[in-house]
Amino acid sequence: MSDLAKTPEPTKGPADRTDRTAPGDAVDAEQSAAPAAAAAPVDPRLLVREQGFAGYWTEFVRKVRGGELGSLPVVIGLIVIGLVFQLQNDKFLSASSLANIAVFTSGVGIMSVGIVFVLLLGEIDLSVGSVAGVGAAVWAVLSVNHGWGDWLSVFVAIASGLVIGVLHGFFFAKIGVPAFVVTLAGFLGWSGLQIWMMGKEGSINTPTGSVVEDLTTHFFADKAAAYGLALVAVLAYAGSQLWDSRRRKEAELPSRPLSEVLLRTGVLAVLAFVVAYFLNEPKGARGLPLALVLFLAVLVIADFVARRTTFGRQVFAVGGNAEAARRAGINVDRVRITVFAISGMLAAFGGLFIASLSGGATKSLGSGNTLMIVIAAAVIGGTSLFGGRGKIWSAMLGMLVIQSIQQGLNLEGMASEIQYMITGAVLLAAVVIDSVSRRTQKSAGRA
Repeated sequence: MSDLAKTPEPTKGPADRTDRTAPGDAVDAEQSAAPAAAAAPVDPRLLVREQGFAGYWTEFVRKVRGGELGSLPVVIGLIVIGLVFQLQNDKFLSASSLANIAVFTSGVGIMSVGIVFVLLLGEIDLSVGSVAGVGAAVWAVLSVNHGWGDWLSVFVAIASGLVIGVLHGFFFAKIGVPAFVVTLAGFLGWSGLQIWMMGKEGSINTPTGSVVEDLTTHFFADKAAAYGLALVAVLAYAGSQLWDSRRRKEAELPSRPLSEVLLRTGVLAVLAFVVAYFLNEPKGARGLPLALVLFLAVLVIADFVARRTTFGRQVFAVGGNAEAARRAGINVDRVRITVFAISGMLAAFGGLFIASLSGGATKSLGSGNTLMIVIAAAVIGGTSLFGGRGKIWSAMLGMLVIQSIQQGLNLEGMASEIQYMITGAVLLAAVVIDSVSRRTQKSAGRA
């Protein structure tokens, strides 16, 4: 240790003489370092917003080239569908036609919201159709055959779907049975239970004036209802955007400028009040459908859960990489069980809408192409089949595409088999777009 302490200092070379820089040289050095500091990385979102609309256009082009298409294909598809069918039949955008689209979209759309959660995990639920049938059967048997109260029967029916979903999630998360196998077994088993519950007659009609009947037959005739809902939606959206922008500014994060918030709010206001007008004003308009109100309520609540809660972020994390999420301390099993519980609950709720539309619960309710339409709506709306990517509003967008096609073809008198083929082609196109966009993102280093 003493030898180390007495080690002579190394001879100073030319590089070491820079310590003796004159004061003027030091100032020059600081000035030359300033450009380097100014060249530090800047968040691209800040640059985009500083450049105004030109910056947004540049960012939009970059995202499209990088495969980040979002809901763009669906929106373009809806516009094309509307134009084509309106040119073929001027009744397509009539009040009665739009009301039919809204009502028939709601029940299956609510079921599709549950599927969006499942797809975000990168899994699949093949039992939603039979769970919808069981939910409708439970309500009909309790309400009609056993005389239970209407609201209590509805609550028990929805709760039965929740329990079924928890059961599926348990076998998948705790036992390790693949979700495909668990829900396929559920599809078969719950279909048998549904047939057994409906008895020999096989159907139970919806009582007149019941809660379930009102789900799809009640309309708010007062014009203030539709316009009021549009106003509330616009104000709520503007408030959430301003609150989010303020919160991000306080955290010194990139935030949307006021001009962008006002533009987004203006676009939403135009869409909302145009829909309210068509539901209220034209000849034959019946007002705001209760089914649409309930569907929007489910969408808003589910979207809040997915984007604004810890659980929602955990769903995306597990869908993106389950092992990484587990190592980060996320209870993966709990997330998976909860997601399948949500799917089962919303499937049973949607089954009540289908029962309302068909006039009662039957042993075949939820069969046929119901499952395929529910899954197709989520995928067509932009939710990835590969997990970790999608939005709750995908359910509404996808259902609007499917139901608009069906409504337009019905007005043209097309057979149901033509509708199936066109819907299948649209679904295939949506999956192809999703696959291509994922490949493009990987090649661009954004996956």
